[in-house]
Amino acid sequence: MVVGAGIAGIQASLDLAERGIKVELVEKNACIGGRMAQLDKTFPTNDCSICILAPKLAECSRHPNITLHVLSEVQSVEGSAGNFTVKVLKHARYVKEDECINCGICVEKCPMRVEDDFDMQLRKRRAIYIDYVQGVPAIMSIDKEKCLWFTKSACRICEKVCEREAIDFEQEDKEIELNIASIIVATGYDVFDPTAISYLGYGRLPNVVTSLEFERMISASGPLGGHLTRPFDQKEPKNLAFINCVGSRDIKNNPYCSSCCCMYTTKEAMIAYEHNSNIRTSIFYIDLRAGGKGFRDYIQRGCDDYAITYIKGKVAKILQDEQRNPIVFYEDTDTFEVKQPKFDLVVLATSMVPKKDAVRMSEILGINVDDCNFFKSMTYHPQKSSKEGIFLCGTCRAPMDIPNSVVDASGAAAKAAEIVMRV
Repeated sequence: MVVGAGIAGIQASLDLAERGIKVELVEKNACIGGRMAQLDKTFPTNDCSICILAPKLAECSRHPNITLHVLSEVQSVEGSAGNFTVKVLKHARYVKEDECINCGICVEKCPMRVEDDFDMQLRKRRAIYIDYVQGVPAIMSIDKEKCLWFTKSACRICEKVCEREAIDFEQEDKEIELNIASIIVATGYDVFDPTAISYLGYGRLPNVVTSLEFERMISASGPLGGHLTRPFDQKEPKNLAFINCVGSRDIKNNPYCSSCCCMYTTKEAMIAYEHNSNIRTSIFYIDLRAGGKGFRDYIQRGCDDYAITYIKGKVAKILQDEQRNPIVFYEDTDTFEVKQPKFDLVVLATSMVPKKDAVRMSEILGINVDDCNFFKSMTYHPQKSSKEGIFLCGTCRAPMDIPNSVVDASGAAAKAAEIVMRV
């Protein structure tokens, strides 16, 4: 069993399936893909994220050795390595999976608008929806918490307009029991909420956004259609600021380094420049950590070809002028001067944090978490958890970028396969 269907969980599943091992892939969302599906491009090649991910989504959904369990959550795990009994709760979709063809008529007619979490609440979606255009499985889902039929016993328009009669309001949650030889945990990460860091102005200053919000803003499939404008007045920004280590390397929040913020801010600045070559970007940093292959060259390319300026300085506060332009107050650690440049848009490079249900999941699985609530792995066997037969990969055990998550997943798959082969 693989728990979590982001890029790490998908890679682990495909590795195992190619070895002839049956895989039960459990994902709590309606579509697989995880955080990578929200990204516009990936570093250090600046390749389209969904172009890399989509073939893996398709292969994962069609592979004869992989069974997808979406809208599903692990409820209990009993037994030991080679013979786990796992109970999985599958939530009702209220749409017949074998009938829906993702035509979108129901979405067009649905009168209910709700915040779209996939687009970081930058636009509205309907109560019946699919997470994103390329989502797998390509089947609509009904949000029970927002649907007018479930909240007010009204509407049912989607049922009336669906020519295939795929809507089924009578569906119920069901529990299934699986016999599993080994388990891989790949539940991913959450994004740090910078609201509590009041001096940065997030949530108070309209033109201060997080990095993942910015990622959706510049994505062609995002709420702005790839045309970058700032939230307050839809003005095209010409002067951007990125602030690294927001929530990371901070004893008040998260003492660890999130490992890839230096790189993804460079990537986002490059993409912004590709959208508009008049854009100039300043990246405020404590230290530049670029340990991967070609990463230093990538940063240098940002300076040389994409009008990026790196400023070693600690930001003290962000204010705004009458036109809502953010003003960044910082101390230049090279000259020890206090400066206050003005920008059109400020992007906060927020840290990776453990999933909010990580502790509960660790109790279900019977494995340990570290001091920061990431799943704890063994020092010399990084994919092994504290329990025999349960393995870890990707950002659920430590912050890491996509290439490292994929390598980590293959390592976990190899270790899990050893147990399967012995059974």
